[in-house]
Amino acid sequence: MFFSMRTTLDLPDPLFRELKIQAARQGINMKDLLARYVEAGLYGRFPAIPGSSVPRRSPIPIARHATGQTIPAMSNARMQQILDEDDAGH
Repeated sequence: MFFSMRTTLDLPDPLFRELKIQAARQGINMKDLLARYVEAGLYGRFPAIPGSSVPRRSPIPIARHATGQTIPAMSNARMQQILDEDDAGH
């Protein structure tokens, strides 16, 4: 069962006007638009809403078990050798 609650928001006039414009562009009422924005903020997801300029978040990086291999797979000594050779060539 879904329940709803009424609340009052005090929004600055420019923000209120922008919300009305976005709702009109998307063909939905402000109540539904605000519900989408609040849900997206609560759950950290920003659904693709036509006409919306809300950036999508990058996925959370996944930690993997260590393999013992360094990336790049070369030692500091080898990297220094390459740099020294490059300096000597110039």
